[in-house]
Amino acid sequence: MSATNTAPKQEIVKIAAIQMASGPNVAANLSEAKRLIETAVNQGARLVVLPEYFAIMGLNDTDKVAVREQEGSGPIQDFLSSTAKKNKIWIIGGTVPLVSQFPNKVRNSCLVYDDRGKQVARYDKIHLFGLDLGNEHYHEENTIEAGDAVKVVETPFGSVGLSVCYDLRFPELYRAMGKVNIIVVPAAFTDTTGKAHWETLIRARAIENLSYVIAPAQGGYHVSGRETHGNTMIVDPWGVILDRLPRGSGVVIATMNPKYQESLRKSLPALKHRTIKSVG
Repeated sequence: MSATNTAPKQEIVKIAAIQMASGPNVAANLSEAKRLIETAVNQGARLVVLPEYFAIMGLNDTDKVAVREQEGSGPIQDFLSSTAKKNKIWIIGGTVPLVSQFPNKVRNSCLVYDDRGKQVARYDKIHLFGLDLGNEHYHEENTIEAGDAVKVVETPFGSVGLSVCYDLRFPELYRAMGKVNIIVVPAAFTDTTGKAHWETLIRARAIENLSYVIAPAQGGYHVSGRETHGNTMIVDPWGVILDRLPRGSGVVIATMNPKYQESLRKSLPALKHRTIKSVG
């Protein structure tokens, strides 16, 4: 686990998720992200979460390796830091391709920046997507080195558990986070698997953990020919979808009410009723 020393505040805040249809040009993607973040800020958002691969979805899986950055430096990280500081908001950069120990791979890293522009947390995607279904073939292990650590960060909005896309299918990851206020799931779900499972899994993670879930997604057709599912959404701890965007670039925004969340946890103390802690 990793955390800052920021104490959570019990106040109602606006939280936002960004949906994009990113392409192979990093600068163009960052320009679009900037526009969407400013839209969210103008609507009062204090926490903004970007989707997986927001900075690049290349023509080939190896394209992200070519633009990988050392932690703490590079145009993608500079953008996240300066944008958070300028707008005085917290930003979670869905994923950023960071250097790994292998020259042909990246760490698919979710980075958290506070309202001063300081990076305060990093989560490296643990579960790597693999699919062979009809004409669709995805093997993330060929270009990504998996992470191995659960990450939770304390923020002014409560504790935030970090996860990425395919992690969503592994509920034990979220149990390992403990009692978190918010779960983030930046994603680039394929349209095929998204139609079948995305909403169900997002709502299940919210209900199981009595947590708000912020799920920013890639949504649309990409230059590579890939189609992503979209349906960026924010879900409350009761599993209610507060806002969603089916397709295309845009902003999903909702109000987070910590007192409402706490009342649900008191009324249905499922997190206290857990009896199976681990197996094996």
